Amino acid sequence: MYTSKQIAGYIDQTLLKPDATPAQLIAFCEDAKMFPFASVCVQPGYVPLAAECMAGTGIKIAAVVGFPHGANDTKIKASEAALAVEQGAMEIDMVLPIGRLIAGQRDVVREDIDQVDRAAKAVNPDCITKVIFENCLLTKEQIALACEIALETGVDFVKTSTGFAGGGATREDVALMKQVVGDKKQVKAAGGVRNLDDLLAMLELGATRIGTSAGLKLAREALERFGE
Repeated sequence: MYTSKQIAGYIDQTLLKPDATPAQLIAFCEDAKMFPFASVCVQPGYVPLAAECMAGTGIKIAAVVGFPHGANDTKIKASEAALAVEQGAMEIDMVLPIGRLIAGQRDVVREDIDQVDRAAKAVNPDCITKVIFENCLLTKEQIALACEIALETGVDFVKTSTGFAGGGATREDVALMKQVVGDKKQVKAAGGVRNLDDLLAMLELGATRIGTSAGLKLAREALERFGE
């Protein structure tokens, strides 16, 4: 049995729409204060504003890096991560180089993840790092490979998807990722988790974080079902 506060604590409440305005970001942050979410996840350019809005709440700022395609040069992604942490982000969600993974360039992918992770933690050793796979573009074998590569780095989470490639988290993929990483990494299910039953299913399969723009809806559903 959960409480609504516990459910909120699994959620990265997310605003990553390309047309999100500063006013919308401020309103989003004000709404997020209603529940104790794990983080608010925003575009890197909005990290300072989000950090200002959420100061004193205990809710972390998460920033996306190399988003949404992961195709930036690794040095750019590492610099982007470091700057975001300097500006107040305490979590970094970076997209791995998807095409390189599909091409089987294991060393390139590992170096990309590793450098971003190291850059973020060089600024703040307590920063949490997550690597996004974009599972809807990958085979099951490639998802497993991405997990194996992540295990060779210091990244904290493996994450299913950006939500911008036409597909999101599936129960099958979350189960596969958990099977490969075990207890050595955590799993974030992102994209398409729109109701409380879906969220609970992801937790049951081993996810410990849920990325969604529907966090308020999910937290309210949890409040109705479980109470505070």
